[in-house]
This record gives sequence, structure tokens and C-alpha cells, in this order.
Amino acid sequence: MPHRFPATVAALVLAVLLAGCHTAKVLIPPNLRPPSENTGDALKLAQQQLLQATPCCSSFADFSYRSMLPWQPEKFTLGSSSMVANLNGTHSYFLAFRLPADVKLPYQVAMKSELNGRWLHASYLFAPTVVLLDEGFQPIRSVDIGLCEHMGWSDETTGAFGSVSVDEPQARYLLVYSSAEQQSGKTYWEQSPASITTTTATLKMNPTGSFSIPHGPDGSLWVGMMNKTYKKTIDSAIC
Repeated sequence: MPHRFPATVAALVLAVLLAGCHTAKVLIPPNLRPPSENTGDALKLAQQQLLQATPCCSSFADFSYRSMLPWQPEKFTLGSSSMVANLNGTHSYFLAFRLPADVKLPYQVAMKSELNGRWLHASYLFAPTVVLLDEGFQPIRSVDIGLCEHMGWSDETTGAFGSVSVDEPQARYLLVYSSAEQQSGKTYWEQSPASITTTTATLKMNPTGSFSIPHGPDGSLWVGMMNKTYKKTIDSAIC
């Protein structure tokens, strides 16, 4: 009897598994499942929170530039606990940096925006705008960064990537925020969940499917000096 009990348990487990094979549903990867929440609701809530926040800064001289630009891309989280700027009539979360003084020109500043949302089809991105400033906090150049998607084998090489070149010898500071145009824009993305068709027996993915990820007011953004990993990723990203 002592030796038959494990065998009996194993037989029962096998029977349950075999019975379940006829009724089990096809598993769908989590990021491709239909979102349980309304896509627009989360974005509208984030936009409302930003609009209601009290700005700390409305001119380029108001910002603190004590933080040095990281020597390689570093993650920053922009959201309800961050300070808010009001630039050109638009509220935005922001980052402000001092630029290195001993780096040969030109050099590249790399950026990566991560999807903000649990489901791919219910996500949005923080799309950055970069302003280069001189020592008197006067703008030299302002650029809306175009983002390009790359799905890599690691977190470091997955996301929406962009970069800006610093080639002005008078550039001393760098401000990162999101302009009105950026906040209302979209970024191209491959492998749309909308391209998946469901039948009673199978799930088929259209490998050529694509759609656009809307931009939003908050999220995670990596910023820092370009390194080899980011350079290689940006060169092979899809725009």
C-alpha cells in the first residue's frame, strides 16, 4: 500500500491533465491580450493630473542645472511626483542637466522612452523635446526627438529610441521636456495586437501588422551620453 499511493496520485494528475486538453484555451502572451482597462482613460487621467499641477518654472533660467548629464543612458521616471514646467503655454514634466565641458565636439546624447502601460495596445510613450542652452540660459536650438522602435533581447535594447547631436561649442545646458506637438503625436510600432485574428481553434499573428503608440505626458525616459549599445540599437531601430 505505501508504494501504491504515489502511483495513484500520479495517475489522477495525468487524468486531469488529459481531460483538460479538450477544454483548455490557447494562451496569449500578456502584452497581446485585450486590455482590461480603457486605453484612453489612463492617458486622459495622466493628462488631467499634469494640467492641474502648479508649474515651478516658465523660463529657461528658472531651472536648476546642477545635475551633470550622465556618462551613459540613465533611467528617469517622470510623473505625478515630478516638478512641472510651463513652456510656451504647455505643461510638461522635465529634466535639466549641465553638459560636460571636456568632451570633444560633436557628441551624441541618447534617449529611450519605455512603454507606459501594462498592455501593449493600452500604452503610451513620453516623447522628449530637447533644448540646448548657452551659459546665459538662452536657447541655442530646440528639437522634437523622433522616436524609433527596437525590440531587443534585453531591456536595454527594447523601447523607443532617439538621439540628438551636440555640436555647438557654446552649449552649456540641456533641458528635456515634451512639447505640445510631441504630447499630441504618435510613434510607429510593429506587431499590432489588432493584427491578431481569433478563431475557435487558433490564434494567428500577422507578422506585417503595425500601429501607432500615442504619446503621453509621463513615463520612463533614459537619457545620457551615447554608448556602443545604444548606438548599435538606434542604427537598427524602426521608424
